Amino acid sequence: MAAADDTIEVMTATGKPWRVNGAKFDAMRVAMMQVLPKGGPGMKVADVQAALLPHLDATLFPGGEKAGWWLKAVQLDHEYRGIIAREPGSPVRLYKV
Repeated sequence: MAAADDTIEVMTATGKPWRVNGAKFDAMRVAMMQVLPKGGPGMKVADVQAALLPHLDATLFPGGEKAGWWLKAVQLDHEYRGIIAREPGSPVRLYKV
């Protein structure tokens, strides 16, 4: 787990790296992997966010603050890396590969 002031490199959907707070990214990654189902059809993004909020560290995400942004950061990185995938169609549904 990264320290609160550490930054790590993550990937965008296009494969462009960018640096983010490692502790927040790791906390969101762990929470997402706890709630995402294995295989399709997956969960709607709004349902993922609601389900993972109780799993987040309140000091990093007070009141769920910025959880949506961090969810998207983990989603894009993990989709790029093939750790999670989205079901074709709308709405977006995510699942563990």
